[in-house]
Amino acid sequence: MIGAEKKCLFTLFTAAFLSLILLLLSSISAFSSQKAFPSLVQRGAHYPPAFAYFISGGRGDADRIFRLLLAIYHPRNRYLLHLGRDATDEERVRLSSEVMSVPAIRAFGNVDVVGKADYVTYLGSTNVAITLRAAAIMLKLDSGWDWFITLSARDYPLITQDDLSHVFSSFGRDLNVIDHTSDLGWKEGDRFNPILVDPGLYLARRSQIFQATQKRPTPDAFKLFTGSPWVILSRSFLEYCIFAWDNLPRTLLMYFTNVKLSQEGYFHSVICNAPEFKNTTVNADLRYMIWDNPPKMEPHFLNVSVFDQMAESGAAFARQFAIDDPVLDMIDYKILRGRGRYRAAPGAWCTGGRSWWMDPCSQWGDANIVQPGPQAKKLQESVSNLLEDWSSHNNQCQ
Repeated sequence: MIGAEKKCLFTLFTAAFLSLILLLLSSISAFSSQKAFPSLVQRGAHYPPAFAYFISGGRGDADRIFRLLLAIYHPRNRYLLHLGRDATDEERVRLSSEVMSVPAIRAFGNVDVVGKADYVTYLGSTNVAITLRAAAIMLKLDSGWDWFITLSARDYPLITQDDLSHVFSSFGRDLNVIDHTSDLGWKEGDRFNPILVDPGLYLARRSQIFQATQKRPTPDAFKLFTGSPWVILSRSFLEYCIFAWDNLPRTLLMYFTNVKLSQEGYFHSVICNAPEFKNTTVNADLRYMIWDNPPKMEPHFLNVSVFDQMAESGAAFARQFAIDDPVLDMIDYKILRGRGRYRAAPGAWCTGGRSWWMDPCSQWGDANIVQPGPQAKKLQESVSNLLEDWSSHNNQCQ
């Protein structure tokens, strides 16, 4: 009798245990299936703006690009990653695998890696070619983004995407943030008059640019402008550059094909020679950089000694950083809301708990709300000053 009671109790406890296991499994299953379906991303004038990011790099930059992607990731945005043809196929495959390891990216499907990459010659016009190609791809893939932002593997943000969306909500969505001037100075003789040929445009192997012995006069059919290669361009302006409903973008593209560092002049010259767009320029690049005087080809590498200046600068991005420099960890912790290694920077869309074993962005809620932080105020001050200059028309295409 006692043995029968024990057997009955054992059966009862076993059944209860199995029921508990099944309940837990069903909860895990429901949780997993809930993660698999992203919230609906709404686009348009009544919602926060969305950005199309083009991030480029070369051989050895896969890990840096992935880290940068996570630092600027948001479900509302679109991302295109380009490792130049000098990178190995293994690097490209590894980057793609790392991208798809992030639950939110798998769910929202808003990150792509260029499979058939192009050669990029630093001084040549291939930089403009890959940027125009990236813009064309972005226009085809996504009909809802508002601005196109160019970044390289050596860049890093100084604001969250919630900060950026909040501040740019005060922008007219036809405006273009592009540092430009018609005061060519020494660049006229060094950059524009020489005739350069970039073999990366037509050869299937890497080769250095070469310069013709003859020079050409400064054109008078259009006015030349120069400035920072790092731009934030409106969707409407890029549609103009890609579809070219008049001949200006094509004419200037033919000219800048043979210009040294053409990425520092092509978009600047197109926008300032186009009557439809010349009054849409906000003259800045929203970058924090430290240059030599006179400036060299690249700015200084940034480190922890200038963190406070960076954080207070009111810039959206900074350049340039060495691989995994400790200052990047400071930016992650102090500016990007404690972004963890191999995790996206938290935003209002992330609803998961904060712990060492759980990524807060492995669960998400409404992707259409933003929650700006302290850095947004600094960026807003910079942007407000720029918009005052823009409204006075004193600093446009001059």
